[in-house]
Amino acid sequence: MNKLYSIFTNTCPKCNVGSFFKTNNPYDLKNFDKLNAHCEYCGESFKREPGFYIGAMYISYALTVAMTVTAFVGFVLIFNFQIEYVLAGLILAILLLLPILFRSARIIWINIFVKYSPEKAEMARQMKSAEKAS
Repeated sequence: MNKLYSIFTNTCPKCNVGSFFKTNNPYDLKNFDKLNAHCEYCGESFKREPGFYIGAMYISYALTVAMTVTAFVGFVLIFNFQIEYVLAGLILAILLLLPILFRSARIIWINIFVKYSPEKAEMARQMKSAEKAS
């Protein structure tokens, strides 16, 4: 459950509080791929060894294939749309969803390797609430 929360909210996989990306907007094309160096609440490093996020390409590929196959089967086999229109729509959809797929793949990839810590999460929530209070 904590992994899914981290993935869907783009938060730190260790504490689920700090932001993983520098910006929450995936369509800020100058910054959509920029990661924070570490979590501002629990200190978990997001910058791993060189090449760490290359594995996220496999996740991105799997997400893209799953989306494409599901849409293709749904539109062509179930609703009998013409294949050419479906393929054109899928290419457009993939291009439009590219920043979201890129970011999702990275957050899923790091969640595979970083374990959620309830202690760090509680400490991070306390720090965040103290920040808001002041």
